[in-house]
Amino acid sequence: MNFRWLALPIAALAGAAGASQGSELRIAPASQVGSIHVTVTDLRSAKGEVHACLAPNRTSFPDCESGQGRTLTLPASQRLEFNFANVPQGRYAIALLHDENANGKIDKALMIPREGFGFSRDAPVRMGPPSFKDAAFEVDGKGVTQSIRMRYII
Repeated sequence: MNFRWLALPIAALAGAAGASQGSELRIAPASQVGSIHVTVTDLRSAKGEVHACLAPNRTSFPDCESGQGRTLTLPASQRLEFNFANVPQGRYAIALLHDENANGKIDKALMIPREGFGFSRDAPVRMGPPSFKDAAFEVDGKGVTQSIRMRYII
């Protein structure tokens, strides 16, 4: 997955059906795992796909390129919900990209993202993606729900 989130100066102006899932996080006893139910709101179209990164630490946030975390790729739809199952206890953050043309990357115009993005806890976006700390939430042995609002600049 090639998000290249960290190169975005934004303020300057990943089980569902059909989903692909990336690397596993770590193995934990069943009593120490939970699930994360994600609802995505404010998608501007049902074109393309939505890429999700579930990051277990700041080195893998927001694009999961460090090989840690989990990724999902889902077809975009006006009502999008999905789950990350068997997630070990800990702190996590989620980053989403609405890849409307399904080319696997963020398209930009003059360094401004042309496609949508969203983060867990509706973390604030300033001169790039939010910090892991601002987007992070706890997962315990129960289910967690996150509603992520997509944002578009152009």
